[in-house]
Amino acid sequence: MTTEPVNVHATAIVVGKTGLLFVGPSGWGKSMLAFACITEAQRIGIEAALVADDQVMMSVHGAEVMAACPPAIAGLIELRGTGIVTLASVGPSVMHYAILPAQTTGSLRLPPDHEICTVAPGIELPAIRLLANVPFPLAVLMAKAADIGH
Repeated sequence: MTTEPVNVHATAIVVGKTGLLFVGPSGWGKSMLAFACITEAQRIGIEAALVADDQVMMSVHGAEVMAACPPAIAGLIELRGTGIVTLASVGPSVMHYAILPAQTTGSLRLPPDHEICTVAPGIELPAIRLLANVPFPLAVLMAKAADIGH
């Protein structure tokens, strides 16, 4: 199955060979968390790059969920309060996880195992919850999913 690209408000990165799609409401910190994961990966010797920020073109090709960037914003990421910066970027990439906002209290304090995120109609990814202000976001993600970065 192949789907037409759908524009999703998100940030997509690749860490090693793992695609991470940060999905959530405006102001949650998607871009800053993605940036922190990229820089954290690079500091520990894992290749990491931006796919797209703010507008991510999502599609399905066979069994793979793909993310791509509109050409006009390739390599650009907005770091709220700092401005728009340029990062190393890659072209269309397979996404493996949707990273969603976590909560410190309430029903999502301990999110369900095997949670699935519907990114767009017909496009689903396994979900991992992450707090916006966690000091080492990549370490948290790698603790939850050991395949991240490989």
